[in-house]
Amino acid sequence: MKALLGKKIGMTQIFAEDGIVIPVTVIEAGPQVVTQIKTAETDGYDAVQVGFGETKPQRVNQPMTGHYKKAGAEVKKHLAEFQADEGDTYEVGQIMTVADFEEGKYLDVTGTSKGKGTQGNIKRHGHHRGPTGHGSKHKRLAGALAAASYPGRVFKGNQGPGRMGRETVTVQNVQLVKVIADRNLLLVKGAVPGGKGGLLRVQYAAKGQER
Repeated sequence: MKALLGKKIGMTQIFAEDGIVIPVTVIEAGPQVVTQIKTAETDGYDAVQVGFGETKPQRVNQPMTGHYKKAGAEVKKHLAEFQADEGDTYEVGQIMTVADFEEGKYLDVTGTSKGKGTQGNIKRHGHHRGPTGHGSKHKRLAGALAAASYPGRVFKGNQGPGRMGRETVTVQNVQLVKVIADRNLLLVKGAVPGGKGGLLRVQYAAKGQER
């Protein structure tokens, strides 16, 4: 599986051995605890459930408190599930850290993109603007949406103004530049989705995608 939940700390830069500047995103990943092993016999599918992030016990309801107590773990802020790779074995209560990752490998990072609110079609979809001279009143407005007199309606999926951002985004094949195990930090090359403090899902790149 080789997957962790983490929190985006921000961006910085480091220098490679040859002096080249590498922009990196700092991710505080783990430690996370295995809270449940789901199987096809008991749950209908196979998965590993993990908990991440500290929170106050009074912010967790009684059923979830009992769930964590059964796993022998403290209450966590986030729960997520991963599919285990063939041959991997996990136990309830097992702690997973960044030490499981190797520098130089490629990762898939999933997060929630920044919300932009309601935006026009130009910013949201990259449409061209209209003419700016000769009395034009459609500089940044959407053009004609219907297909003339027939069928005389707007097709589903037509790109236009609306809510932008706040979506689940996955950046694939991001190189893991450095692992700082004693501080639970991963430094990955380039940018990843979301703002500072956002929840991220970090895992090895899928087979066939890794460079």
